[in-house]
Amino acid sequence: MLNMVNITKRFPGVVANSNVSFEVRPGEVHALLGENGAGKTTLMNILYGLYQPDEGHIELNGQRVRLRSPKDAMHKGIGLVAQHFHLARKHTVAENISLGLNTSFLFPTRITEDKILELGSKYKLTVNPKSHIWQLSPGEQQRVEILKALIQGAKLLILDEPTSVLTPQEALALFDVLERMKQAGEAVIFISHKLDEVMMIADRITVLRKGAVVGTLDKKEATPSKLAQMMVGREMSELRPKQTEPSEKAILNINNLWFKNEKGVDALRGINLELKQGEILGVAGVAGNGQAELIEVLTGLHAASKGSLVLNGQDITKQNAKERFETGVAHIPEDRNHMGVVPSLSVAENFVLRQYRYQPFSRTGLLNWKAVRDFAQNSIKDYEVATPSQDTPTRLLSGGNVQKIILARELSGNPKLIVASHPTYGLDVSATALTHDLLLKQREGGAGVLLISEDLDELFKLSDRIAVMYEGKIVAIVDAATAQREDIGLYMAGSEPKVAA
Repeated sequence: MLNMVNITKRFPGVVANSNVSFEVRPGEVHALLGENGAGKTTLMNILYGLYQPDEGHIELNGQRVRLRSPKDAMHKGIGLVAQHFHLARKHTVAENISLGLNTSFLFPTRITEDKILELGSKYKLTVNPKSHIWQLSPGEQQRVEILKALIQGAKLLILDEPTSVLTPQEALALFDVLERMKQAGEAVIFISHKLDEVMMIADRITVLRKGAVVGTLDKKEATPSKLAQMMVGREMSELRPKQTEPSEKAILNINNLWFKNEKGVDALRGINLELKQGEILGVAGVAGNGQAELIEVLTGLHAASKGSLVLNGQDITKQNAKERFETGVAHIPEDRNHMGVVPSLSVAENFVLRQYRYQPFSRTGLLNWKAVRDFAQNSIKDYEVATPSQDTPTRLLSGGNVQKIILARELSGNPKLIVASHPTYGLDVSATALTHDLLLKQREGGAGVLLISEDLDELFKLSDRIAVMYEGKIVAIVDAATAQREDIGLYMAGSEPKVAA
């Protein structure tokens, strides 16, 4: 179906793709793996008509083609479902899908609604055409994106990190859709960092490293450890085991916490949690169920409407974000580029954004640049930050290296409480392993870690206990060692597991 032949793409100072050849057959799921910066996105942008290759060419169904734009790609049967959905939230499903179609000027959504129901039945992509996007779960929104591509005539679908916002049940439902697409002769390019998922759904797997193809394997030849080694060029160490049990002493007490958002809606409704010293408490939940508000209240970005927060015996309910940092609260935000760093500032400046007011970085109100540069140089070495220099603007770094800057800054002061929100979101296998190791080291050092993540694999690997949030409440707290993934998924969806008779 697809043959990308000897594709090379250069940017100033970087060869993003070097002589890459990549093929996809009808009726297969072909996984594309690689670390951040390996060239996956560039290659898919070329396939989708966003970039033009400097060298090489593309063949579709044996015919050489030139894809000058996404419109060209869609007309040739190539669809893309991006990691972040491109949907107008205030409009209906049918209205969103109609935007990309040549339908009648009058009542365009009627024709689209029929197509949605027809293809929804064929592929088990059930969604109400009249529902507004804001009313849908992330899994349902993803179905809309897939339906949009299929209705536009896609025979080759690119899925970029498709399960990152899904519950386990929704992920399995997606895999069922992909099987139906395969049976219909369509093909899927599946981009993911989750090696277990790749092993479950892919027929073949191509690995990129530093812009070049390392190899292509049939699934029967692959193992997660082999794929990880191909991605990073070395063997990956196993996750370090937990060395200690959590203390009985509470490091954080959240008591009857309520919070009204800017719309006047109770986003947090009576949260009660206890985080112990030397414990990682995972928080699971589908996005939009109060996790973001919980983080903002804990870190002092918003004041609670009601309730109290006690950190290591000290009431911090009325402290602002600066005061909470000084008390021992570290924050690893989900949006690393807008909340974690100032992209226009240098790497060195971002390392000390929290501490620049204090010694040794400040003397009589002036920055001590030698201390700043020494700290930056040591942090670059200790956290393996890949940067041309400490004077490089942070906006030029990859997501993984930006995350390392945030980790170095937030963890350097030996915090008592670490609020880590989706700390490995979008990171490659190497940066993910480093982040996990750092959080476990903080745990062993006696800190309490509140880990908010939609990645259940991550929660089960790191957490001692897992709390599940739904509609602003804690609906379950389970022991991570004995909990079942399916039960967590049901709690995340607002249901309860069935108890055997």
